[in-house]
Amino acid sequence: MTSYSCCLILLLFTWSTAAYGPNQRAQKKGDIILGGLFPIHFGVAAKDQDLKSRPESVECIRYNFRGFRWLQAMIFAIEEINSSPTLLPNMTLGYRIFDTCNTVSKALEATLSFVAQNKIDSLNLDEFCNCSEHIPSTIAVVGATGSGISTAVANLLGLFYIPQVSYASSSRLLSNKNQFKSFLRTIPNDEHQATAMADIIEYFRWNWVGTIAADDDYGRPGIEKFREEAEERDICIDFSELISQYSDEEEIQQVVEVIQNSTARVIVVFSSGPDLEPLIREIVRRNITGKIWLASEAWASSSLIAMPEFFRVIGSTIGFALKAGQIPGFREFLQKVHPKKSTNNGFAKEFWEETFNCYLPDGSKTSPASTSFHKGHEEGLGAGNGTSAFRPPCTGDENITSVETPYMDYTHLRISYNVYLAVYSIAHALQDIYTCTPGKGLFTNGSCADIKKVEAWQVLKHLRHLNFTNNMGEQVDFDEFGDLVGNYSIINWHLSPEDGSVVFEEVGHYNVYAKKGERLFINENKILWGGFSKEVPFSNCSRDCLPGTRKGIIEGEPTCCFECVDCPDGEYSDETDASACDKCPEDYWSNENHTSCIPKQIEFLAWTEPFGIALTLFAVLGIFLTSFVLGVFTKFRNTPIVKATNRELSYLLLFSLLCCFSSSLFFIGEPQNWTCRLRQPAFGISFVLCISCILVKTNRVLLVFEAKIPTSLHRKWWGLNLQFLLVFLCTFVQIVICVIWLYTAPPSSYRNHELEDEIIFITCHEGSLMALGFLIGYTCLLAAICFFFAFKSRKLPENFNEAKFITFSMLIFFIVWISFIPAYASTYGKFVSAVEVIAILAASFGLLACIFFNKVYIILFKPSRNTIEEVRCSTAAHAFKVAARATLRRSNVSRKRSNSLGGSTGSTPSSSISSKSNHEDPFPLPACAERQRQQQRGCKQKVSFGSGTVTLSLSFEEPQKNAMANRNARRRNSLEAQNSDDSLMRHRALLPLQ
Repeated sequence: MTSYSCCLILLLFTWSTAAYGPNQRAQKKGDIILGGLFPIHFGVAAKDQDLKSRPESVECIRYNFRGFRWLQAMIFAIEEINSSPTLLPNMTLGYRIFDTCNTVSKALEATLSFVAQNKIDSLNLDEFCNCSEHIPSTIAVVGATGSGISTAVANLLGLFYIPQVSYASSSRLLSNKNQFKSFLRTIPNDEHQATAMADIIEYFRWNWVGTIAADDDYGRPGIEKFREEAEERDICIDFSELISQYSDEEEIQQVVEVIQNSTARVIVVFSSGPDLEPLIREIVRRNITGKIWLASEAWASSSLIAMPEFFRVIGSTIGFALKAGQIPGFREFLQKVHPKKSTNNGFAKEFWEETFNCYLPDGSKTSPASTSFHKGHEEGLGAGNGTSAFRPPCTGDENITSVETPYMDYTHLRISYNVYLAVYSIAHALQDIYTCTPGKGLFTNGSCADIKKVEAWQVLKHLRHLNFTNNMGEQVDFDEFGDLVGNYSIINWHLSPEDGSVVFEEVGHYNVYAKKGERLFINENKILWGGFSKEVPFSNCSRDCLPGTRKGIIEGEPTCCFECVDCPDGEYSDETDASACDKCPEDYWSNENHTSCIPKQIEFLAWTEPFGIALTLFAVLGIFLTSFVLGVFTKFRNTPIVKATNRELSYLLLFSLLCCFSSSLFFIGEPQNWTCRLRQPAFGISFVLCISCILVKTNRVLLVFEAKIPTSLHRKWWGLNLQFLLVFLCTFVQIVICVIWLYTAPPSSYRNHELEDEIIFITCHEGSLMALGFLIGYTCLLAAICFFFAFKSRKLPENFNEAKFITFSMLIFFIVWISFIPAYASTYGKFVSAVEVIAILAASFGLLACIFFNKVYIILFKPSRNTIEEVRCSTAAHAFKVAARATLRRSNVSRKRSNSLGGSTGSTPSSSISSKSNHEDPFPLPACAERQRQQQRGCKQKVSFGSGTVTLSLSFEEPQKNAMANRNARRRNSLEAQNSDDSLMRHRALLPLQ
């Protein structure tokens, strides 16, 4: 039974390796064997398996020079390690390398040989079988290239915990350690590459792109990660297509139609070169130009795509490339390749034939090789120069350096360096096993593995804990996902001016270790778009929104398709394609174009503006006129009119008017805290002082004329000190109101932003409108009282306060301040101050004009009326009128009484009254001189009333001169003459005041 099992396993192993004859593998014996998987061909020939006979292995076609170079890098690294005296001394590494033909099936065939050999070794069949040609187990595998192939291989190798170190598989799915337990890689995963692609699109301000991905485990996860990154950056995807090198013609046509009809100019491609090549050929055939291709690392430097005949279509390619490494001596090693010298490399023969377009005489693939070459050559992939159907024989003396192929392109060793690093990683893991000290090992109880009987899972354990420094001085250690974090170079395709070939110009780099936002660096001066232009192409769904506008959503369209909407007033955008407009700071407003914020216009009642100048001129005019009146009154202070108007109170009244005019100036200019707190109290106190003076003057004269008999008590109460005391008390009430106001709610300067958006009105916040109401209300109350007394005394002698003019002035005052209330409430901004200034000036001018202008006119232009006689005459006339009115009233009463008794009333000795017809004209008063003469001898006057005319004779002689009059007659008429005597007494009492 055991012999049967042995034979069965050997048959299985033989079958698994039968498809790989001597010319289809690179193999060398050693103490420890490393496996290798490389794409020596780009694909396999399509063959219909009808199963009428035993299925045969498919034939690999389209030689891959770069794949052979990668294979050579593995062999070079192993030979370098074997010759190293420090790394694995006394140990020899061997290898078994197979061609995957860039397909999963071929890769799995090779992987089965690795697994089968390991299973044979695990059965310990040496004692049952004669295994003289026994090859040790493969303890690690280097490969494969494509992520889809590596995924299939990793699933198989993971079952037996055989470590797999890939040099080019970057799919992020392979970082899943639950599924791929033994997978590691020396290339960064696509997580960073997809992010870098989105960063590049954002850098160039593109937002409208298409995506193409290979329909495998490399393309699908990579493009999915890119979509996630694009969504975070508001990048919209117009179309998303999947491709494969095995797609039929119709599928390729459909994808090309989508690309041709799309408005997106940037196309992001996650694919390998072989998968993308059929699509590019169709695009070239249709001559679809003007597209920008953003290439993933798998095809950014692919020799299948980077061809001069494709350049007019894909010349604007920007791609990612791995960081190039340095492999000392590798160039010379590549040049030494020869079919006769490279006996361990079964791929060298085909390489030589493909390179020099010939066949080796002992080869068995003349016709197939020729067919393979011509297929590749017709597609632009061959390296030879022949065009005939059959190749000439090779001489073996051909010079490898005389032919330009991707094999000899060692200027930027990226994948080749990753292969080199993968081999060294396995070697350093073996070195750790070789130098392990018992008790410090990674296995149970600190034990170490036996280097001579090392197993794959033990190597995997040490690879996971690997840490060494490579030949470039960089630290190498795999993270918990089996990945190495690396950086990317950003390349741009240029056309070489020397030979017309495509060259890869490094235009930037992407540092995954840097902080977000600082990872990408691009030198735009090195980029050529389409091979010649420096202008960055446009790839947006909508045109950029200029500063001053924002992006507006169009219903039913992607977010990248928008319309430009002007920023509203008060908002701005200073950048292109702003998603939203920013609000200006509180003291700023947007300019006309809404591209920036400018300081808001500051408005207040300024000194320099025409309105402010006009009000200032009127205030200065008022101050000047008041000062002029005060000067006139001071100069003519001893004249009768000045004396008759209560000289001291007039001075105080004029001073208060000066304060009123001056207080209006506090309302002009930029409001400050101190001016706001000063202007209302100054205005209120000034006006109260003014109204108090007028009130006291008017009330004093009224009391004098209405008192029955002026006595010394009246003279005491009418004294100057009492007048000033009354003025002070009235003013003190206003002062108390102002002090309470300033203490509880002081006014302050206020910047009002609410009235108009573009203007800041600097006004005074009054603190308390109630306090302002009390201030103005108290002023109006005093004015009302003054108006009452002035109206009551309107028929007094005009020399005493000119009652009619005071009445007019109070009427003007009330009209002004009653009009002020609605005007104040309905205006805003600087006009509030202007309204109050106008009210102050109008009221002040009304008081000044009505009270003083007539007196100044008499003093300056009618000096004849500014005499003591004129004043006494007017006073006497008033007394005559009062006495006559009283006498006439008593006479009418007596006449009615006499008529009722049938008698008549006689005249008194001291007065004679004659009544005339109501239709007679009144008797005119005599001239002043005549009245003076009459006063010396007893003045006789005619006084007219509405009901008749009375002739009144009054004596100004001393009482003792009238002693001889008839006492009886005086008694009879004493009742009628009582009012006349009272008037005389008032006249005599007022004479000293004049």
